Amino acid sequence: MNHADPTQDIQNTAAAQPDLDALYDPPAERIQKAVLDHLVGFHEAYLKAATFFCLATGSEQGLDASPRGGPPGFVHVLDEHTVAFADWPGNNRIESLRNLQRDERLGMVFLFPGLDIFMRINGRGRISTAPELLAELKEGDHLPKTATVVLIDEVLLHCGKAINRAKLWQEGSRLDRQALPSVGKMLAEFAKMDNAQAVMDETQIEQVNTHYAHAVRHDLY
Repeated sequence: MNHADPTQDIQNTAAAQPDLDALYDPPAERIQKAVLDHLVGFHEAYLKAATFFCLATGSEQGLDASPRGGPPGFVHVLDEHTVAFADWPGNNRIESLRNLQRDERLGMVFLFPGLDIFMRINGRGRISTAPELLAELKEGDHLPKTATVVLIDEVLLHCGKAINRAKLWQEGSRLDRQALPSVGKMLAEFAKMDNAQAVMDETQIEQVNTHYAHAVRHDLY
């Protein structure tokens, strides 16, 4: 069976764009009206419960998406048009922050464990080091180095069909850690790619796994 080459499709995009309006029904009027340019009470209720979202940013060099998490309400509502969240240590690539210095547009997609609903915010982000804001966003004794202030352009609640297609919250959907390569095994593979003289043995791989399991749960700030 012959299959279309997706790379060829991308290259020919300009020449043949599908008619999306013919393929998809228009959104219902109530869905259109539910897209607001400001927060209302139920948005704030969800933000107070939110513990996780994915942040999308971009620049002339390309796009990036990264996870953000914290205790309930870690995204603070400053007013009906503005929210803010702290930046905490990750892999130190700080791609999101660098992107926002070049292009302030961003998107946020919130997941709510156990609920089949998303919340989305599209807007413009600006990096702040204002001491009073950082103090408001601190977690325990931990003070962030920077905060991102988001000026909201659009906010909407989104149906959770994707969650149910993925069976995301079902216990049976939890992956077996042994079924996929561990962090240690992936680092060992990188060492082979780099033609490193010292190939990681099983003991070293297990040491990496143990260190990662501790760090990812305890070295949060």
